[in-house]
Amino acid sequence: MSAYDVSPTTESFRPPGDFVWYPTPAYTEGSHLQQFMRAHGFATLEALHRQSVTDIAWFWDAVLRYLDIRFYEPYSRVVDLSRGKPWPQWCVGGVMNIVHNGLDKWMETPQRERIALRWEGEEGTTRSLTYAELYEEVNRTANALRRLGLGKGDAIGLFMPMTPEIAIALLAIAKIGGIILPLFSGYGAGAVATRLADAEAKALFTADGAFRRGRAVAMKPIADEALTQVPTVEHVIVLRRTGQEVPWTPGRDHWWHELIPGQAPVAATERTAAEDVVMIIYTSGTTGRPKGAVHTHCGFPIKAAQDMAMGLDLRREDTLYWMTDMGWMMGPWEVFGTLLLGGTMVFYDGAPDYPDVDRLWQIVARHGVTILGVSPTLIRSLMAHGEEPVRRHDLSRLRMFGSTGEPWNPDPWLWFFQTVGGGQRPIINYSGGTEVSGGIVMGNVLTPLKPTAFSGPVVGMAADVVDEEGRSVRGQVGELVVREPWIGMTRGFWRDPDRYLETYWSRFPDMWVHGDFAAVDADGQWYILGRSDDTIKIAGKRVGPAEVESVLVHHPAVLEAGAIGVPHPVKGSALVCFVVPRPGFEASAALAAELQKQVETEMGKALRPERILFVPDLPKTRNAKVMRRVLRAAYLDQPAGDLSALVNPEIVDVIRARGRSAGE
Repeated sequence: MSAYDVSPTTESFRPPGDFVWYPTPAYTEGSHLQQFMRAHGFATLEALHRQSVTDIAWFWDAVLRYLDIRFYEPYSRVVDLSRGKPWPQWCVGGVMNIVHNGLDKWMETPQRERIALRWEGEEGTTRSLTYAELYEEVNRTANALRRLGLGKGDAIGLFMPMTPEIAIALLAIAKIGGIILPLFSGYGAGAVATRLADAEAKALFTADGAFRRGRAVAMKPIADEALTQVPTVEHVIVLRRTGQEVPWTPGRDHWWHELIPGQAPVAATERTAAEDVVMIIYTSGTTGRPKGAVHTHCGFPIKAAQDMAMGLDLRREDTLYWMTDMGWMMGPWEVFGTLLLGGTMVFYDGAPDYPDVDRLWQIVARHGVTILGVSPTLIRSLMAHGEEPVRRHDLSRLRMFGSTGEPWNPDPWLWFFQTVGGGQRPIINYSGGTEVSGGIVMGNVLTPLKPTAFSGPVVGMAADVVDEEGRSVRGQVGELVVREPWIGMTRGFWRDPDRYLETYWSRFPDMWVHGDFAAVDADGQWYILGRSDDTIKIAGKRVGPAEVESVLVHHPAVLEAGAIGVPHPVKGSALVCFVVPRPGFEASAALAAELQKQVETEMGKALRPERILFVPDLPKTRNAKVMRRVLRAAYLDQPAGDLSALVNPEIVDVIRARGRSAGE
């Protein structure tokens, strides 16, 4: 079934294949799930899951203990639901700091000598840090931040390539009680500025640039342009990565290599309340400005480590490489989860197919990766080069794969499973989101797998698939929902509680509606089939149509704009924008190219529109709401459904004609 052409009224769902992977003792024996079940007397995974969602206080207390999460002052209650399910308070009264649990506590154990981080740059440079070395670097950076007057509650941005320093900076911010603001390294100035300004950031970590396909790409000038709109930023710490010349603002700008190495390698860890904010990650929605998902010390990192343990079964001897950017949820997820479990993480800063298409497999072999996390988009692009690049390298240490970001199609899933995994290694599908702190549904090492499928809800997630009335359904497509709170659930949107309630809790009483179409087959395997709202995913990167439309209408030639996602054979979705020109401006190829460039400059190259189409009007309701569903259906020449709410139904045929012309 296509990930694009589904609706909650679909009568039946046909799974794309039969079981292809079955658990073996090599995976089940000694697994985290097995250990957890034995410790608590559960004979089956189903029994554990049932208990985990009917007694959430018991379950999350058990998880905190299993992960050895240490508190300076213990919590009096695991969860307080007195404000209702949308607003739980976790680890009530507890005082802790997540960095104490990911680094500090290991210093009196043999773990201090194990490798925490392996890094490789596109140019071939490699570096590794033990837990003790990472601990000292984090302390030096924390001392530098305090020297600049930064401390508890201060928001600090991360706009950097995937170097060891970005992990060091992230942990140092948390160590001093600050608030981490991860930003995608490919953003344009407008996207960076919007997010820093919303959080009233006090400082920013950035770099002179990054290497992409052998070329030095500037980052500092983008940061400087963004900061013209963010007066709250007082300090910018710049990593010298490429050596290129950069603009400089004396007093505000500081070189990493001048500020940090001379600091003391010991620093106090701030004692923070368990529910103090540790991070705000911005994620695009269907309307308005980006949403700042609020996460706490006892929230996001705990959920990340739990998923990593119970889904990926990451053990201390494992080396995890998840292909991501720190600006996406999986970046902080990899750092926090790996360190809490005592494993090793791998970072790579560069293109995954440069200087040759086997670069990814080379990294896996060189660094002894045992768990590899990818996106379907990446595999669709690499499979075009065949098996030979894979065969060049010894991938024997790989135990399993992880996958997230978007739905799979069966063919690339099976190619990955057979060609790279030899038909023996499970692909642990993982789907949730930034506001979830990880997964709602996921594979695991105790359950057989079908192509593109998930074993089911992550333990602790009361997930369900419901119809348009909120009733549970099986064997047909419906909305993915969660019926009970979980510890990693966002504590709301930054300074916008009403929008949080409207986004997730307004459709059904006491039910989190995630915005994904999903289905459960007759064997209990789960499937994610794409977004049920207007959010667009391009190569796993989520973008809200409203943010793109705002960039377009800022151009003097644009009166109105509508943005949609359409199927793309490699990226999953591509961005197509419809533009209504202002009177006096003529639609032209030159103007279309100018608008594409404007979106690229503001949002980043990865979010450049595939196509700009000029139309005389957009399909609207009587209250002037643009019907993106109709835009998309007309462009793809599909049935547009009920048009009775439109004030201008005649525009649908115009858009349909534009779409046909564009496809010729």
